[in-house]
Amino acid sequence: MRHTTHADFALRVLLHLRVAPGRRASVSEIAEAHHVSRHHLDKVVQRLAGAGLVTTTRGRGGGIHLDRDPATLTVGDIMRAMENDFAVVECLGPARYCRVAGVCGARSVFAQALDAYFAVLDAATLEDIAANDDGLRGALGMMANLGSC
Repeated sequence: MRHTTHADFALRVLLHLRVAPGRRASVSEIAEAHHVSRHHLDKVVQRLAGAGLVTTTRGRGGGIHLDRDPATLTVGDIMRAMENDFAVVECLGPARYCRVAGVCGARSVFAQALDAYFAVLDAATLEDIAANDDGLRGALGMMANLGSC
């Protein structure tokens, strides 16, 4: 299974916010730190806000703020908020055109695999994947910026 670029960028946005607690970040700042498109991040942030994971504030002193506790926000929550389709095979999706659907055992195997996949993602929180604060801040060039919170 491969997630969309938007899901990947959502993780990056949330990691960025997690390692700079108590401060708001701009889309431009995050895009520059991660070397990704600001345009794409705008869409990602809108979706994260719609899912209630972040708050956005316009204007001077505005920016993006993490709304959920990183210790309770799971990677599974983030993926579910960002992805629309987890049908790794056609028979798991809403449209079933496979001629052997219902008579072969593949559907149950892939359903179990998807359940196991989400069990792993649901066991990992944003806090868990951002545990190396200093390493993440260094990789993102945030060390100098944190003093000006």
